[in-house]
Formats: sequence, C-alpha cells, structure tokens
Amino acid sequence: MDLILLAGIVCLMASGTTVLLLRQARSSRHRERRLWTLAAGGAFGVGAWASHFIALLGEDSSHDHDHSAVLTLASQATGLAAGLLALHLAVPGQTVRARALAAALLSIGFGAMHYLGGLSLQVITTFQWHPALVAASLLLPGLFFYPALTYTLARRCTGGPWPPALLLALGMALMHLLGSAALTTGPEHGALSVPAIPASSLAGWVAAVALAILAAGMATQLVRSQAEASLLRSERQFSDLVRSISDYAIFLLDRDGTVTQWNEGARNLTGYCAQDMIGMPVARLFSYGDRSDDLPARTLEHARETGGASGECLYMRRDGSTFWGYGTFQATHGPEGRLAGYSFVMRDVSGFKADKDLIAQTSMRLDTALTNMHEGLCLFDADGRLALCNARFRELWGLDDSVCEAGTPLADMVRAGFMNPDGTEHAAPALAQYRQLLKETFANPSLPPITIDFDGAMAVSIANRALPDGGWVTTCDDITEQRRSEARIAHMALHDSLTGLPNRTRFNQRLDDKLALAKRTQAKVAVIAMDLDRFKDVNDTHGHAAGDALLQSIGRAVTEGTLESEVVARLGGDEFAAAKLFTDIQDLSEFISRLHDCIAGSNDCREIDVGASLGIAIFPDNGTDRETLLNNADLAMYRAKGKRGESCCYYEEGMDAAARRRRLLAGDLRQAIARGELHLLYQPQRSLRSGTLSGYEALLRWQHPRLGFIPPDEFIPIAEESGSIFAIGEWVLEEACREAQRWPSGEKIAVNLSAVQFSKPDLVATIHRILTETGLSPRRLELEITETAIIEDKLRALHCLRQMKAMGIGVAIDDFGTGYSSLDTLHSFPFDKIKIDKSFLLLSDTSAQARAIIRAVLALGKSLAIPVLAEGVETEAQLRILENEGCDEAQGYYFGRPGGPPSHPRSDLTQKTAVNI
Repeated sequence: MDLILLAGIVCLMASGTTVLLLRQARSSRHRERRLWTLAAGGAFGVGAWASHFIALLGEDSSHDHDHSAVLTLASQATGLAAGLLALHLAVPGQTVRARALAAALLSIGFGAMHYLGGLSLQVITTFQWHPALVAASLLLPGLFFYPALTYTLARRCTGGPWPPALLLALGMALMHLLGSAALTTGPEHGALSVPAIPASSLAGWVAAVALAILAAGMATQLVRSQAEASLLRSERQFSDLVRSISDYAIFLLDRDGTVTQWNEGARNLTGYCAQDMIGMPVARLFSYGDRSDDLPARTLEHARETGGASGECLYMRRDGSTFWGYGTFQATHGPEGRLAGYSFVMRDVSGFKADKDLIAQTSMRLDTALTNMHEGLCLFDADGRLALCNARFRELWGLDDSVCEAGTPLADMVRAGFMNPDGTEHAAPALAQYRQLLKETFANPSLPPITIDFDGAMAVSIANRALPDGGWVTTCDDITEQRRSEARIAHMALHDSLTGLPNRTRFNQRLDDKLALAKRTQAKVAVIAMDLDRFKDVNDTHGHAAGDALLQSIGRAVTEGTLESEVVARLGGDEFAAAKLFTDIQDLSEFISRLHDCIAGSNDCREIDVGASLGIAIFPDNGTDRETLLNNADLAMYRAKGKRGESCCYYEEGMDAAARRRRLLAGDLRQAIARGELHLLYQPQRSLRSGTLSGYEALLRWQHPRLGFIPPDEFIPIAEESGSIFAIGEWVLEEACREAQRWPSGEKIAVNLSAVQFSKPDLVATIHRILTETGLSPRRLELEITETAIIEDKLRALHCLRQMKAMGIGVAIDDFGTGYSSLDTLHSFPFDKIKIDKSFLLLSDTSAQARAIIRAVLALGKSLAIPVLAEGVETEAQLRILENEGCDEAQGYYFGRPGGPPSHPRSDLTQKTAVNI
C-alpha cells in the first residue's frame, strides 16, 4: 500500500513538474521554447513510467517477480517518446486540434507503456485481454489530458500548477486502473529463462527516477521563483528609471486611452501636475485640429490592431501652447493575451523638426532646381575632377552615367563627349579650347556666356564660374532649337505665311534700302501698289480655299519670275506691293509686264478673269520718302481701278485728295479694333410719360492715332465699302451685350444693324453666338434697322428679321420719316418701336411741315400700337411739342450728353440701351 501511495505522489509530482515546464515554454521563444518543451515531455514521460512501475511493484509485492529487461526498457522508451512527441505537438500551435491530438497521443502512448510493463513480468502464465477495457484505457485518459493541456497552455492561466497537474495525474491513474483490469493473468507455472531485472533492482531504478523527477520539479519551481523575483526587481528598477527620465514623456494608458501612470518628463513637457494628469484622456494632449480629425482615437485603434503606432504630431501643453513631438504608442497585453492598455512615449522634436524641415526643404529645392534646370550643370573640384552634374548635362552631351560619376577626370569627360560631339579624335583640341575658356573666365569673371557652334549641328551657350576652393561650375545651355526658332520667327516676322512673299515689314525694309541706294547713285525707284481684280468673285464662287490657292500660286510665280534685286510683297488680303531700282524706263516696263504675266498665269479659274490693277509712284519725282511713295502709289492704283480698260496708272499731281484720305481710313479701319481705337459712348433716353430714365443709346467713336476724332458719318460708309463693317458690327454687338449683361435689373439693349450686314449669310447665327457667349437673354436685345436695309433685299431682310423675332429679339425701325418711309414696310413686319429722325425735331421750332410730320408719325404709332421714340431733343420747347403730341420716349442733349459705360459705379442702370454704329 505504501508503494501505491508513493506511485500517486510521483505521478502528481511529475504532473506538477510538467505543468511548470510547459508554462515556462509558453512564455519563452524559439529555441528556448523547444528546450523547455523537451524537458516537459521528458519529465512527463519518465514520471508516468516511474509511477506506473512503482504501482506495479506495489501490486506484485508478495511474489517478487523479475521483469524482462527488453520489455521494461521498451515500456520506458514508449512513455518517454509519448511525452516528448505529444507536448512537441501541443506547445507550438496551441490550437484545439493540436491539443486534442497531443491528448490522444498521451493516452495511447501511456497505455502502450502500461501494457508493455505488464507483459514484462517473468512468469509462465496465460494473459487474458478484455478488449472493451483495453479500448477504454487507451481513450478515456485523454478526457483528462485535453483540459489539463488547455488550462496549462492558455495565456490567461495565472493560477497555481496543481489543478492541471491533478488532471494529468488522474488521467494517468485512470489509465493504470483500466489497464490493470484489461490485462489479467492465469495460474503461474514457473519463471521464464530470459534476461531479466530483479524486482529489487527495478525498485532502486524506479526510486532513482522518482527522486530525479522530484528534484527536477523543485529545481523548476526554484528557477521560476527566482525568475519571478528577478523580474519583479527589474520591473521596479525600470519603473524607477522611467519615472526619473526628464527628456522623454512616458505614459501608461488603460484600454480607453486614459492616463494611469506617467513620469517626470511628462510633467516637464506638458505642464500638467499629477492631479490633472491621472485619469485624463490622452486625447487632451493633441492639438484641437487633430482632435477634430479624431486622430487620437485612430492612433489607438491602429496601435491595437498592429501592435504599435508612431509619428510626429502637434501636441498641446496645459497652457494652450503647442509643440511638435514624436510619439510612439505600443499596445500592451496581459498574460492571457487580452489588451491591457497602451504605453505612450513622446519627446519634443520642435527644434529637430524645424531643422529637418529646413534641410528637407532646402534639399528638395536644390534637387528640384538641379533636376528641372533648363541648363546642364556640372561642378568640378580644384583637381579637375567631377563633383556632380545634373541630368540635363548628361542629356545635352550624350554622356553615360558611368562617365558622370563623382571623381571622373575632366579629360575623360571630354573624350566621352563633353565639349566634343565630334568623337575621341577631336578630344585634344576640345580640351584645349575648354581650358582656354576657363582661363579667360578666371581672369575676368564678368565675361558673359560664350556661344559655341559645333559645325552647325549644335549651338551651346557656356558659362564658367570659379569657386573659392579652386573648383569651378560650368553651365551649358543648348540653344540649337532657339537659333532655329529665331530664324523661323525672323522669317515669319518678315514674310507672309500663305504665299511666302515678304510682308509689309520686310517690304518697308527693302524699300528703304533701295531708296538709300538710289539717293547715292542718282537712280530711280518705282513703288508699285497692286490689287487683284475680281478676287472676291473667286472666293464667293469657289470658296476661300480656292482664293488661298490662287494667292499661293501667285506667290510662287512672282518668286520664280522676279530678280534678286526686285521685291514683291503681299500686304494683306489681295493687296500686293512691288519695288524696283532702275535707270532705264524700259527696265520698269519689262518688270510691270512680268508682274501681269505672273498674275494672269496663276489663275486656274478660267471662268473668272482675275487680273490686277497697278498704281506706280516714282522716286524722286512723286515723293522722297517711303510713306509718300506708298500713298501716291495707292492713289494711282485706285485711279486704275476706276478707269475701265486700264490696269496700270502712274501717279499724277492733283489726284483726288479725298480718295487718298478714304483709302488711308479704309486701311487703318481694318486695324482699329486690334489697336483699341474704337470705343462706345452712351446717351440717356427718357420716358416722357413718367419722366424717368428709360435707356441709353451707345454711340460708336473712332479716335485715330494721327488724325484724331473721325466722325461716324465719315468712317461708317468707308467701313461698309471696304467690308470692315462686318467685324466692326460684330465687335459693337458683343461689347454692347457684354455691357448690358453687367446690369443687375435686366434692361434691354438695342443694336443698330447696317444694311450691308444683312448680306452676311450667317448674320442670325452670329447674333445667336454672341448672345450665348455673353449670357444675355434674347429678350433683352433690340435691333434697330433703317428702311433702306429692307428695301435693298426685302425678302432676305424680312426673313432674317423674322428669325430674330422668333428668338425673342426686339426689332425697331430707325430714322423713320427719311428715305422711303413706306407704309408697306410697317405692314410687312410687326416692328416693336418707331424712331423719329432728329432732323424733324431740329426744324420743329420754325417749320410747320416738320411739326406736321412729327404729329403724323406719332399718330401712326398710336394707331399701330407701336411705341415711338424721338431723337435729337435739345430744347425745352422741342420737349413740349413731343409731350403735347403724346410721344412715348425721347433722347438728346437736353437729357444728357454721351458718357462712359452705365456699369460704372456712378451710372444709373435703370434703363435700356441702344447702340448706333
């Protein structure tokens, strides 16, 4: 009975030792974990075997049988192997499957150990097996081993070792009891004669094993106690050390981010005292902006999910001041693996961050500047070795990266292509040339960059600057494309893009040269103005592409058919000019003939006879300066156009000065918009019924840079004749609509259309486009036309007016009472307003007939329910006449002279506007 009790004590001690060793393995890592696991497996396997044989000896104490050495050793090896293998499976994975497999392996392995031990008895007898009990002995102990392993290996397990040790001991005891019942022996017939171990020797052996297990358990517990005491001392020392650190703020937080502990550095850095800090949310240390972005909560969440979070952040002290700090949050876990809280270490990096930001910004700017420099840059030290170069430098000279490494000698770089795009055989002179450039630069640092042209293939601008340490900086700018672009730009600036002929600028230069030469040599210069005849018919009939093709053909023919000393230029449109230096009139006649042939031979439109009208002025007979000669040639050309059957005309004194002025104005009018010479003035209109301001009429004005103010009645007809009216009319409409769009009260704007504008096919589309671009509602636009515009092409004009009316645009008939003033016109189209011409009002004081016409127009407006506006009111008497006759609106100097745009802050916008061009 004593041996049975000893077997239980050994089994419990082996189980406790196993539990302690497993816990040590659980808290260790890698190689140490494997060693502790092997120790636990060995202790459990050997302890199970020892307790089994002690119990077996106790049960057989009256017979004192020997035991087979082979089977005894096999039993011990089986128990040891089962313990080692089972715990090797259970500890690393710590999964349900691993623990279940380990429990099953322990149960089956220890069962096999038991039966091998039972069969080791050296007796001649019959062994009787009970299969059900055998199965139970192999399976049921696992029900104790599994919870014992689960409890021991769980991280949340912090209790003593004896509950799981008791479970392990009960499992082994159950296995022994069931195994003893499953294997019984019959009557003995003697002993076997095989190598055996006497019972007394086996008892000593087992006792030694039992003592070893007891010693291992005590040693393990001692080591564990010492380790825990050492850890406690270390933690206390570390806690004291942490609290004494003043350069770092260290906090311990609970799971909600509330401060539970802190050190002296935290007080120094944040300004909070212990009463304020303990229990305070750590979020209060973050700036207001970071708090609003929920940065504290997101940081804790990141630390909880990944184990840690760190970075620079703006923190706030107790007094509200802020500083940059580098903080590290680390999630801490308890022994059971659950989140216990966080550690938070933070230090002030304001100065470091400022320095780092400055360095980073400076470095970034330097790198960006070097990388994005248009010029190639290289830096050499005092020994003539490369210190650095940028990407543009390598690209410009076609150098490999290996050649541009720091330390490369200057000579090697020249051989590789620097300053030497012609190959290695030219390296020596290239190096000598570069050294000479350095010498000149060092002697005179103020020298400008030097441009080197490498056989026309590449042009490079090179600048060298000496450094105080004896090195130097070289910058290289590839200006090859710049040179080519400058040449192209110079050509484009002096030549017509369509024909390739010289333009006006180039023609003026060459004409000035010829005049200067003629003055020195007593020669003459013919200045010829040319204008194509019927060129507009080509555009109208065959399209502008055909017109452009004709001009290009003329340009090619003239280029091929003229001499180098002769110049022919295209001034614009179908206008050309030519100049020739001559001494014999026959040379001039021959030149003029060639010009006619070039133009006639270039025309592919045989159904249209395109010719040219030429006007010729001779230096010095018809003028001694360029402008005079060109103007006189223009006058002669217009004389040629006006004479039927005459295509060439020489300038004569007394030619129409008015024609010269009209020609001058027509030419300048084409550039008036681009030069900003046109502007609008606005004259107020009044409602005669309410006396309030009802609108403005915008008046077009032209301020010529040399001739001063040009009256509209002079330049408008010229614009209509020359075709400039289309561009001017479009500009006026756009400017007026844009001005009206600025008015906040939604007033209307009326635009006067010229009769010539109605010949433009896309007139309605142009108006629609301008309204769309300016954003003005069509109902705010009112167009004024004269009856003449309708009479010239009545069907077309009325069709356009109906399209405008359909868009919502108002239409007024202007200057009614002059011209045709046919009632059929009023009957043909529902006008929105009638405007009485100012000439009738000017005569109303003295002419009864003028007053009668005013009354008749007003009566006509009333009968047709069309409002009437009178123009030109200058006196109160004129105003009384209109009021007595029931006129609706009026305008004139009496109400105010034309002024600036109504959108000006001083302007009154409670009106509508009319534009008269």
